[in-house]
Amino acid sequence: MKYDSQSDTYTCHNGKRLKVSKIKKEKTKTGYERETTIYSCEDCSGCPYKKECIKGNHSKVPFEDRTKNLYVSRKFNQYREEDLERITSEKGIVLRVNRSIQSEGSFGDLKEDTGFRRFRYRGKANVEAQSILLAIAHNVRKLHQKIQNGKTGTHLFALKKSA
Repeated sequence: MKYDSQSDTYTCHNGKRLKVSKIKKEKTKTGYERETTIYSCEDCSGCPYKKECIKGNHSKVPFEDRTKNLYVSRKFNQYREEDLERITSEKGIVLRVNRSIQSEGSFGDLKEDTGFRRFRYRGKANVEAQSILLAIAHNVRKLHQKIQNGKTGTHLFALKKSA
């Protein structure tokens, strides 16, 4: 659907306008306040795209009488755009490249290098203590390797430039 910011409407594939019908404000259990704008089409009868456009087969309203409703959260869309800018920036790409390497590799190293397969103790406090000790041992081992290889200043892999 195409959005027209001047008239605050969406245009569907059939060329019909969806106008603001309601602004819905909700508060979740955690206290987050959500504002959703509901756009509705006045008449969808005879639309060739109706079957692909309108979902929900368990509605009490007959399919022929239904119209398109579009729920849009401006705040969510704003956050989505900011996140997209962040992850497509050069710094974001470097962080994404390094992310999968670091977390997966750490668990693999713990299993392979230390022979860790399961926690030896019972109870939340004991398991937490053992996992903290494992993390400290892993970090000390990594620091030792960096000191031996002379790479103490670097902590992310650089992006490789293609020719």
